[in-house]
Amino acid sequence: MEMTVEHLGSVQFEIKTRGHGIVSDQPLENGGFDEGMTPPELLLASLGSCAGYYAAQYLRKNKLATEGTRVRVTCEKVKDPVARMTNFVIEVDAPVELTKEQRQGVEEAVEHCLVHNTLLHPPKITLKVEGAVAARK
Repeated sequence: MEMTVEHLGSVQFEIKTRGHGIVSDQPLENGGFDEGMTPPELLLASLGSCAGYYAAQYLRKNKLATEGTRVRVTCEKVKDPVARMTNFVIEVDAPVELTKEQRQGVEEAVEHCLVHNTLLHPPKITLKVEGAVAARK
C-alpha cells in the first residue's frame, strides 16, 4: 500500500492513493479552514469504516440486512507520557434485531479488521526525512 500526502498551504494536506483524494485540515481554532477531517479523525474514520466493512460482510453472509449498518468510534486523547489516542470504543449498530449468536458473530468478524488488528499490534514505523541537498561551494 502507498499513499502520498502533499501540503496545500496553511494546515491543509491532500491525501492521494489509487486515483482518490481527500483533504485533511484543522478546525478554525487550530488555524485551519475546517474543510476536512483532522489526522486523528481520519484514524477513527479508518477504524470505523474497516469495522463496518467486516460487520456488513458478516450480515451479508448470514443473509441479514446490511443497509443502514452504523459504526460509532470514540477514543480519548491523553498527553502523558506522550500525546496519543487511547481507549478506543467501536460500537456497531446493525439495521436488524440480532440474536446473541449473531451479535457474537459480528464481534468476531470485526475482530478481523486490518486497522483494528494493526492498532492492537503496533507496527514498526521507520521515519526518513529528506530534503533538497544544498549546493556545495
